[in-house]
Amino acid sequence: MRQYSEKLDIPGQYRIGFVLLNHLLDLGVEECIFLAEESWQDLLGLPVTTEILQEGLDTDACIKVKDLGIALHLSEPEPLWLLLTDKYSSQKILPEHAEKWRSKIIKTVHANDADFFSALTEYFSRSLAEELFCEGCSQNGAPLYVEERIKRLVQLLHPILLKDESMLEICCGSGMATQALVRLGQRPISMDSDRCDLCQGLKSELLDPKRCFVLDARLLPCLFPARSVHTVLGFMVGLIDDFNWPLWRDILLKASSLAKKRVLFTVYTQKEAELIAKALGDAGWNGRVIDNRDSKGIYDQWAYLAVMEE
Repeated sequence: MRQYSEKLDIPGQYRIGFVLLNHLLDLGVEECIFLAEESWQDLLGLPVTTEILQEGLDTDACIKVKDLGIALHLSEPEPLWLLLTDKYSSQKILPEHAEKWRSKIIKTVHANDADFFSALTEYFSRSLAEELFCEGCSQNGAPLYVEERIKRLVQLLHPILLKDESMLEICCGSGMATQALVRLGQRPISMDSDRCDLCQGLKSELLDPKRCFVLDARLLPCLFPARSVHTVLGFMVGLIDDFNWPLWRDILLKASSLAKKRVLFTVYTQKEAELIAKALGDAGWNGRVIDNRDSKGIYDQWAYLAVMEE
């Protein structure tokens, strides 16, 4: 909480419009809302929330988010709402403190899991793009954007993907390959572990702040149940070699465990595609390696496409 208080002491710099979060809490757009935690990974471990609950807060009103969390209204250093949730953590630490807030609850709001996820995702994305939790931005200029690559991906994906299916894209980077999905009318949830790449994509409007987030892909099963999305994709995963293959194998297997119907990963070399094919085949996927080479020989030269055997 001490680190967080430094942010709250400079209110003007950090007033960002979190449309979904304000709507979810049934608050006006002028109301200032903060999450206690600074990232999705922190929502799994709850370092700040734990400190807050241990030290206590002087709150004058509360909004209960049914089964998902609670927003505490603070008057100092300026009026704001602080949202706490243990929804995504293995530590369910809020219920034991519920009694101390009961008399100060002014309303209870209801939200489904999808809307809550989108609201928190938008909060973290806009905070990232506005450099809320950064010392300063080291990335200048627009991210790499290769139109020819996007067109080739559209050709590859068009006969494979179906409309109106839920879709998770891992290792999205700054969102270049995501544009192929957008052009096909898809609305993927996209993620990457590199916050700077994702920030670039957000600032350039290549990524939707409601549908992209930063996380180590190995932690995805903490957010999504097994087989909860129709399709999991990753474009130019790797570069995979003998040294880092155990890491990539773990990433791809955990991401693939979330897919209900199909997975698709593109890589640079045939060897990488065959490594992926062997690992996912052992995990029950029925797939094939696709030769997608072109004269440029740079992006998405090989692909692995698989469906889940029933």
